[in-house]
Amino acid sequence: MNNPLFDLTGKVALITGSTKGIGRSIAEEMAKCGAKVVISSRKADACEAVANELKEAGHEAVAVPCHVGRKEDLQRLVDITLQTWGRIDVLVCNAATNPVYGPTSGMTDDAWDKIMDTNVKGTFWLTNMVLPQMAERGEGSVILLSSIAALRGNTVIGTYGVSKAAEAALARNLAVEWGPKGIRVNAIAPGLIRTDFAKALWEDPKRVKQAEDKTPLRRIGDPVDIAGLAVFLSTPASAYITGQVIVADGGETAC
Repeated sequence: MNNPLFDLTGKVALITGSTKGIGRSIAEEMAKCGAKVVISSRKADACEAVANELKEAGHEAVAVPCHVGRKEDLQRLVDITLQTWGRIDVLVCNAATNPVYGPTSGMTDDAWDKIMDTNVKGTFWLTNMVLPQMAERGEGSVILLSSIAALRGNTVIGTYGVSKAAEAALARNLAVEWGPKGIRVNAIAPGLIRTDFAKALWEDPKRVKQAEDKTPLRRIGDPVDIAGLAVFLSTPASAYITGQVIVADGGETAC
């Protein structure tokens, strides 16, 4: 690494939901910057496949399957990471769910609980498990994946947006609580990104054209667009940034 501002050599990065899309891209780019990465999602075979690809490329990676809505799974994820590498320097809470599309008025209690338990409570649990060992060393970076759905109303993914607004608020509060220990906590709010989450939209030529036309950069995002920001927030380049929700949406919310 030629520039120490973007060097993650020797750092351990735990990224949830990192077998595809934004999470995988974050893991790949952090590994390229020297980090040892923990690949995690619900399916063990998918975790192993991604970790093996990274190792074949010369990086250090370990696979630890985990359902982020289960506290015991999260504790196992943290425990195995600490047993393997002894520390967690960077935590990226990326895994999330949105099982229902439609107005909040039609949301069942079960669907509401699933979204909130996975997206909010799981993040609350995981950060509380990881932050103390960061505080012992006096440094660390935590990144929560929010969304522009947290910033404005939405008639089809409104409840998901509520959960992402909660994550943005959690990032601010954790930044205030843990800043005196040298820990930075930020959130990223992506716009429309070319992932499985939005596949129905970007595979439809008419709909994706409409999305591109209302975005100043005239394109939807790619996972690496978010990964680059996550790398920045994990390295010394962002040493004085904490408690922020950084929007990466091609300018959509500026209109």
